Amino acid sequence: MVMLAPYNDSNKSSSNHATIAISTTLAKCPSTDETDVMTRTGVPQSLARHDMGLSTIIGRTDRDATGNKLDAAMRTRMNRLATWDMRSQLHTPRDRSLRQAFFQLDVLKDKIGLSDSMVEKTAYIYRKAQSRKLTRGRTVSGVLAAAVYIACREMGAHRTLDDIATACNVKRKELSKDFRMLHTRLDLKIPQQDPMKCIAKVASKAKLSEKTKRQAAQIMRYVTREEISAGKDPMGLAATVLYLSSIKNGETITQSNIAEAAGVTEVTVRTRAKELRNKLEFN
Repeated sequence: MVMLAPYNDSNKSSSNHATIAISTTLAKCPSTDETDVMTRTGVPQSLARHDMGLSTIIGRTDRDATGNKLDAAMRTRMNRLATWDMRSQLHTPRDRSLRQAFFQLDVLKDKIGLSDSMVEKTAYIYRKAQSRKLTRGRTVSGVLAAAVYIACREMGAHRTLDDIATACNVKRKELSKDFRMLHTRLDLKIPQQDPMKCIAKVASKAKLSEKTKRQAAQIMRYVTREEISAGKDPMGLAATVLYLSSIKNGETITQSNIAEAAGVTEVTVRTRAKELRNKLEFN
């Protein structure tokens, strides 16, 4: 960050200096090969900021660049300039919407453990949706939650609709609707969820043994290879495979417990178990 002071006439006192912090300046840094390299300093650029980190910030300080104290008139003037500078950055509804969305995204990052690449991907999807006017008539939280879910799917992170809906404080129905809208209108190529990751998550919640987990992974590989899993919910399928594996290993777990751990209904587990028993000849 570079501290700049406006031109000061020799007849005026040094107390009329004002401090302005600019976040997109360049500084020369020495290099080993004796060449001057221009290196950017200040706040890093990011799609997850409403201004992408390119805004100018007028610091609220009572001293100038040389360290001398500002007089009352100049301090009042700089405070007014700082206020109008802040207001000028949010002069359109689009900027205000972006600021609100990315503030929620910053909170969501710590709540469900999103990486920096997932945050940037989410911000890119949200900006793309806003540029095509897909956010009109929809809540910021709903569209942002759908963008987070899409980013997690594309980056290979296992986050269910229920996890994101709970973290974003939106209804699952609204999240599903916004997800389908973004998927269709933005023509996104979203990969399918990996059922093997679902097995690990459900088994951890249900507190099943490692032997049951390994056997369930073997069954899931066979189910995937034979394309039995096509068109089925990965969480429901993982819960069913774990349920059948626990029965074979003599572990006691009910359908309601395994369904609660997977976030599905008992009917789903019962139906999938019946289908797998018939196709795999499970004893």
